[in-house]
Parts: sequence; structure tokens; C-alpha cells
Amino acid sequence: MKTPLTPLEFMRRARRLYGEREAVVDEHRRWTYEQFFDRCDRASAAFERMGVRKGDRVAYIAPNTHAQLESFYAVPQLGAVLVPINYRLTANDFAYIITHSGATVVCAHAEYLDAVDEIRAKIPHVRAFVALEGAKPGWLRYEDELAASDGRFTRVDIDEDDLLTINYTSGTTANPKGVMITHRNAYFNTVGTLVHVHMTPSDRYLWTLPMFHANGWTFVWTVTAAGGTHVCLRKVDPARIFELCAQERITMLCAAPTVLISIANAPESVRRSAPRGVRVLTAGAPPAAATIERVEHDLGWEITQVYGLTETAPFITVCEPRAEHAALSLEERARIKARQGVELITSGELLVVDERGDEVPHDGATVGEIVVRGNVVMLGYYGDPEATERAFMGGHFHTGDAAVVHPDGYVEIRDRIKDVIISGGENISSVEVEGVLLRHPAIVEVAVVGMPDERWGEAPHAFVVLASGAAPSEEELRTYARGAMAHFKVPKRFHVVEELPKTATGKIQKYVLRGRKASIAAQ
Repeated sequence: MKTPLTPLEFMRRARRLYGEREAVVDEHRRWTYEQFFDRCDRASAAFERMGVRKGDRVAYIAPNTHAQLESFYAVPQLGAVLVPINYRLTANDFAYIITHSGATVVCAHAEYLDAVDEIRAKIPHVRAFVALEGAKPGWLRYEDELAASDGRFTRVDIDEDDLLTINYTSGTTANPKGVMITHRNAYFNTVGTLVHVHMTPSDRYLWTLPMFHANGWTFVWTVTAAGGTHVCLRKVDPARIFELCAQERITMLCAAPTVLISIANAPESVRRSAPRGVRVLTAGAPPAAATIERVEHDLGWEITQVYGLTETAPFITVCEPRAEHAALSLEERARIKARQGVELITSGELLVVDERGDEVPHDGATVGEIVVRGNVVMLGYYGDPEATERAFMGGHFHTGDAAVVHPDGYVEIRDRIKDVIISGGENISSVEVEGVLLRHPAIVEVAVVGMPDERWGEAPHAFVVLASGAAPSEEELRTYARGAMAHFKVPKRFHVVEELPKTATGKIQKYVLRGRKASIAAQ
């Protein structure tokens, strides 16, 4: 009677219960669940004709389209392994990931056909190239393959510990690592999400989060499990987000902090049409309380922060609201919502430990590293046993995130361990300083990093993106900061930039900013 824990179970159930309900909206195209899963079956049969068997890898390079969504069902139900690639990477990055993962089939959206053709000589092991949209010599057309398919394919036994996906990290100073996620990992993350973030068949989910990013935080399966509607968004644009929220009656979306900032700072003319009551999950980097406060107050949207990593499938905590929070002011609630929260009921154990591995006191002040173990933690890094061994040192997965635990058990990240600034012997959380500065009305985005300092050894420097038309002096910003935090935490310099360097998933690349120390020293 034991059945494997796999997100494909949500496909089976949705097919029986929600066949006539609207499943997918992609621009002018709409499909019911029955139609959507028929397309997935046809894709599975097409891949089988291309020689894909259990354990084979199939790589996808595509934005949030219906075809990308179909991949999360069509590939796994063959027992094959999906490799969703970050489409914002370079052609050489594509070559590395396709080669490293051993993908034998590559599927790409029209915008990326040329980039893949550039690297064909570097990926001779690939047997078939499939154009998800568009057409080009040497490429099979996805829709033609589906049209020629009868939807029948060989059903294979799938174990819950089988590989489901290999998700490659963004990569900053080194090649990206391949995170091995199992069927069991994804199943538990999906169920845990539904326990803490309630969804029903009436929910309509807008795909502002890239599906390639940690499998769309498993919402590729979560929405289906709830019987909701997937509304695809091919390019993140605040005006289009608000337009679709109104037109498609959106009830929920996920947003990395950079997207949250763009939503919060959209012009009034754009935000005017936004329906109230949209639920937003945010993760990826700690969002500032000021950003949360602005979205909840101005738009009437409800924000919940979750925390995790690609390596944890991805959620391990949720900032779950408590009844007593309702009595707090908006500002006080926003400050709590900016915390990472408590363990998901299905994710496993999370501890914050010191250098000896002992759990830190729950005093909201003592900083340690977040370590975890449990159902959602990856199998390991594909083809990299040394990195896997380092990550699992001592029997827990080491996140590299520095955090405190409050008396109520809520975890709050203070920084990445490598980004903590040590100035004159004092530890400064760049996240804390950024949160203060984002309350200044002239600052839209900010990153704080440590720079070498003759007196203090290291001192905080702030790189700020200003609101249109704003031009505060450096002294004005410094005075504001001095009035809101301890003086040793105030940035020594404020550097105005047009934009902050970011990874392809929207995380700020602080190592790039630290690399500007020579030019800053000359100023």
C-alpha cells in the first residue's frame, strides 16, 4: 500500500478532480487541466521517441511559458531528470550546464535558439534540439512533435528518492553547482507550502517568479495540487503585473525582493488598477520592513516571507503570523514580517549554531549560522562530492547565512556570513543597515558592504539607487542614518549608482561592489 512521495501524485489527483477547470493561461491561450495534462502526455511520448529513458537528462531554456510549465510533468513522468536552466545566463554558461548535467535533449524558447546554435560544437552528446516556440533549421518544432504524438508512453516505476531535477545555482566567482532535488524533496516542499500558505481551486496564481528558479519554489506543482490556475508571465514588468492582476483576477504571486521593490515603487498611474487582497510570498534575500510596509499599506496586499535555498527545495522557514501580531501597528508588523520565521511543519530541523556547533541562545542578539537537516534537503551536488561533503559537515546542511533567534523562536537573518562587516571589533549586519536606509524616501535600492579602512580595519560603505528626481547630499543621508542606528554602523561613504549589480536571479552581487575598492580609495 506504500506509494512513492512524488509531485506527480498531484498531477494524478488534479486530473481526476479538476479536469474541466481552467489550468493554464498563457497570453491568449487557455487550457483546462484535462487539456494541459494531455499536452504533457504528448510531450512525454515525443521525448520517448527521441530516445529519452529513465535517468536521462532533458534541459530547458525558456521564460515562464506554458511549454516550460509542461516540462515539470512531461519529463519526470518518464523517470527522466529535468534541468531547468536560467535563461539569463550566457551561451558559455548554457554549454557548461548542458555538458555537466549530461543532458541529451535541449529544449529552448525562440529567443535562445541562436545562443544554443553557437555552442553546438561544445555539446556533441546532445541528440535532439527542440524549439519550444519559433523555428530554425536543425531544430524540431515542439508543437509539431506534440501534434504527431498520441500521448502513449512507457510508464516506469518511480522511487521517491529518484532524481527529479538538477537545478544549477547562479554561480558568481566559480562555475554553478548542480543541486540534486529528488521527488521526495519536492513533494514535501509542496505539501509544507500548502499547510502554511492555504490555497484553494479558486486561487489564480501569477508567474512573476522564474520557473527555473528552484523549480518556481515548487509552485509548478503547488498550484496544481490546489487545483488553481497558472497565469504565465513571460517578462517581469510592473505595469503588466498590475494589468494581469486586474484582468485575470489574480489572488497570489511570489516575488523576489527586487520584484517586490519594483512593485512597491511603481508609479501611481500603474498601481491604481491593482485589486486589493493579493497574497504575496517573498524570499531570496531578506526584504526590508519598509518595502513590506509600503506594499501592504499602499496596495492592500498581504506579504508572507519564506526562507530557503535551492539546496533545500527551497523552503525551510515561513514567517507565520500569530494572532497577537494583529494588535501591532503596521510598522511593527512589517518589522516582524521581515524575519524569516519558523520551520515549516514538513521541512525538518533548523538550528542557529555558533562556531563550536552549539545552538545560540534565543535572545534576538547572538549571531550564529543557520544549519538544517530534514525532508527537503538536497541529495547533494551533482558530480561534486567534495562540495557535498563540505556542505553537510557535522550532519547538517550549512547555509552560510548568519542569523539570530528571537525569544518567540522566530529566526532573523542578519547577513550572509561572508558579508558581515567587522569594524573596530564590532560586527555590523549589512542587512540591518540596508533596512534602515530603505526607509529614507529618496532611496529605492541599497547595498551595504565592508571596505578596507586604515583606522577601523573595515568600514561600511553604502551603494544607493535613488528615486527619480531625488538628489540628497551625502551628509543628509549620513545624518538620517545617525538618527536611526548606532553611529559605528553608519556608512562611511554613500555612493550613488544607477543600478546595483545582480545575479541572474536578482540577488545583489556584493563581491562586485567590494571589487570597486581601488576606484573608491582614489576618490
